[in-house]
Amino acid sequence: MPSPITTVRLPDLLEGWPFERKINPHSEEVAAESTQWIEAHEPFDERYLAVFRKCNFGLIASLAYPNASRDILRTGCDLMNAFFVFDDISDGQCSADVRKGADIIMDALRNPYDPRPQGESILGDVFQTFWSRALIYSSRSAAHRFINHFQDYVDAVVEQAIDREHNRIRSVEDYLTLRRHTIGCLPSFNVLQMNMDLPDFVVTHPQVLNLVTIATDMIILANDLYSYNIEQYRGDEAHNMSRRLYMVAVIMKSHDLNVQDAVDHIGEQYRQLRDRFLTDRETLPSWSEDVNRELKEYIEGLGNWVTANVEWSFESERYFGKDGPEIRQHRNLVLLSQEFRC
Repeated sequence: MPSPITTVRLPDLLEGWPFERKINPHSEEVAAESTQWIEAHEPFDERYLAVFRKCNFGLIASLAYPNASRDILRTGCDLMNAFFVFDDISDGQCSADVRKGADIIMDALRNPYDPRPQGESILGDVFQTFWSRALIYSSRSAAHRFINHFQDYVDAVVEQAIDREHNRIRSVEDYLTLRRHTIGCLPSFNVLQMNMDLPDFVVTHPQVLNLVTIATDMIILANDLYSYNIEQYRGDEAHNMSRRLYMVAVIMKSHDLNVQDAVDHIGEQYRQLRDRFLTDRETLPSWSEDVNRELKEYIEGLGNWVTANVEWSFESERYFGKDGPEIRQHRNLVLLSQEFRC
């Protein structure tokens, strides 16, 4: 019987990727303002407040929107923080309660200026204040797409809760279909469009949607690779109603692989996606000069989001604690032992 694997080697996900790390010059002050705004709602207990602060979601927004104005960067920071609030609240809930929260969020987004009911979940006020501020600076086209994509996102989070209730482990393809929405990339990408007025026929063109899907899948694979150690450390919790299943575990089960082989498999998938993105972005259709300029900016933004996700994963303490910069250098990850978990 082979010895259990105690260390895995992570793939270099930025190898051959031309989008270099950039950060918004307003990062520090805007991230602090957004953090202060979300903490004023007192959404977390003491334990989750510490987790929230270690995540440094203002950093990922500042990396993902390096060229955004101060106001649109604030929208990005607020969105990242609001995602975490819904994630924290919904993570241990039954699907019926997750649906209630999802409906509150969508009502707040669709009615950004109406008073919220007394005694309502803080989700209503969090998302209403976020969205009423964002609307000041967003183009109408981007705002409309954001609402539609956020509906898809909350619906998928409800579906994820149903999976937890039934202890359902999806196939790789079924998992990816759901994860493309629960990851929250589509509304996050809409923030890239807030200073643009791209027509629907452009952003829904099959070649543009193809690049959006590729970028989303790259972010999913990176996120699930980097979070695996925490998830496996939780042991059985990763399979009960309070947790979700991630790609490494899905690949291990569906392909009957050990953890290193599953990580290598995902690394190869990631490289294939990288190559497709870089090739397909060169063959986009051409429209007017203004549309072409904005579309190029949008596609560059997608590529930059992929970079931002990797950089933030090591620079924050979300997945690797204070060891992120060191692990990034040698890429050797010691698996946390379930034997010693509390």
